[in-house]
Amino acid sequence: MGESATHLSDLILRWYELHGRMLSSGAGRKGKLDAICRRLGDPLAGDFDKGMFARYRERRLNGEWNPKGKKRLQEATVNREQAYLHAVFAELRRLGEWEGGNPLDGIRQFREGDQELAFLYADEITHLLAACDVSSKTDLGVIVRVCLATGARWSEAQSLRQSQVLPGRLTFTHTKSKKNRTVPISEQLQALLPTKQGRLFIPCYEAFKAALARAGLHLPKGQRTHVLRHTFASHFMMQGGNILVLQQILGHSTITMTMRYAHFAPDHLDAALALNPFDNLKSLKKSGSRNGSRI
Repeated sequence: MGESATHLSDLILRWYELHGRMLSSGAGRKGKLDAICRRLGDPLAGDFDKGMFARYRERRLNGEWNPKGKKRLQEATVNREQAYLHAVFAELRRLGEWEGGNPLDGIRQFREGDQELAFLYADEITHLLAACDVSSKTDLGVIVRVCLATGARWSEAQSLRQSQVLPGRLTFTHTKSKKNRTVPISEQLQALLPTKQGRLFIPCYEAFKAALARAGLHLPKGQRTHVLRHTFASHFMMQGGNILVLQQILGHSTITMTMRYAHFAPDHLDAALALNPFDNLKSLKKSGSRNGSRI
């Protein structure tokens, strides 16, 4: 693809045709890229550079183009936008469709603070299940129970098919990591699953929002359905679960994502009490140990 008459929108379309459409979230990603492109004024690809993106990023952070009237966006939002654009140029270069450099190489992303992950306590789980069970969508309560029992994403549980159900376990397919994963389930949960062929449940997302409201649960933005997954992971660790096992259950490709839940373990970092030099000063002096080398 030549640079002279090629607009950013052309590159985004080409990226989608050759690569993006194969991603599970490809259509949504393209929609976000198209919106970024419009805000940038769809520049010529050869004119798009670090300075242009830096100015865009500043205006974006200050709330420009924000239909919700917020004064300021989160740093994470523009970091994701930067990553999406960077990936377009990187993939097209890899495919031989773009001969120029990547205009976003070398731009540092903003530091992001750790996001608080909401989870439900036992009484909140009870209230939520009660609110789900009075819904006109009779599948709702079962979907929620599947998420709470397996750590499944909402989309994974809601799209379950009979072929994914085996005695004592569920196999989740079409996952975010592109890898199937199998999670054991109890007889109690298995007895609740429909026995019909094909897809087990009808869509219940709107009904779930209503159930949360009936239960009086107010969650951080973007965590409405993920709260069930966070609840599973948090309680798993609080009950003494192994972080590596949790990684497998959740289907995380790296341990980094799973480590968000490590602090819920009852003995998390307890070694700091047993091994720190202040509380152990007497025993250290008694042993007279000077085996360590200075850095």
